[in-house]
Amino acid sequence: MTQLFLIGIGTGNPDHLTGEARRTIAAADLFLIPRKAGKSDLADLRTQIIDSVRLDARIVPFDMPERDPSLPYIERVEAWHDAIADIWAAAMAQNPDARRVALLVWGDPSLYDSTLRIAARLEPKPQLQVVAGITSVQALTAAHAIPLNTLNAPVTISTGRRLRDHGWPQDCETLVVMLDGNCEFQSLAGADYDIWWGAYLGMPEQILAHGRLQDVADQIVTKRAEARAAHGWIMDTYLLRRVTA
Repeated sequence: MTQLFLIGIGTGNPDHLTGEARRTIAAADLFLIPRKAGKSDLADLRTQIIDSVRLDARIVPFDMPERDPSLPYIERVEAWHDAIADIWAAAMAQNPDARRVALLVWGDPSLYDSTLRIAARLEPKPQLQVVAGITSVQALTAAHAIPLNTLNAPVTISTGRRLRDHGWPQDCETLVVMLDGNCEFQSLAGADYDIWWGAYLGMPEQILAHGRLQDVADQIVTKRAEARAAHGWIMDTYLLRRVTA
């Protein structure tokens, strides 16, 4: 049976690799590396991370399919996952001697990442092993040197799409927002929230901003647009906390 390793690699810094991740990379027979149009840096970073562990790795790059914008969102994503699973299956079939196949996953495979859902579509099903990684949430709080939660309080992790469509979650004090390409924090009353924002977390290009939302929102929007134009891509995360008396 083929073993499929989903390796959390943190936010792009080779120092984020755990000892388990390094051992798994060292033992893998084959690596599948996705390529996205206009985002070659992301594939290069994955390759550099592998090279930091070993220089003899067999790497099979593949082009990510495009989502069909004509479909409803959930249906669009499901079809996209099906297409990616087909590409993985074809790559593994073309390399039948590779018994230990690995994919490097930004952050951790458990948090707002579809790799596990795509792996579940594979037939025959491989023996699946997940190697935990540092998430962008951890990297964000570490970069700002703040606790994720206030004393004895819960935390909500959500997306920019949900913040846009549903507003601030009920009974929420601390909200971490991921996958927000449109700076949906601009829809909130800026005087009521503090924000801790970060892009390219843990990487040399890291950018941070913090303050009362009304004071730094425009600054974040500008920084984000400039960074995306300069690099061709951006990964960012932010934490919002409701201001209390």
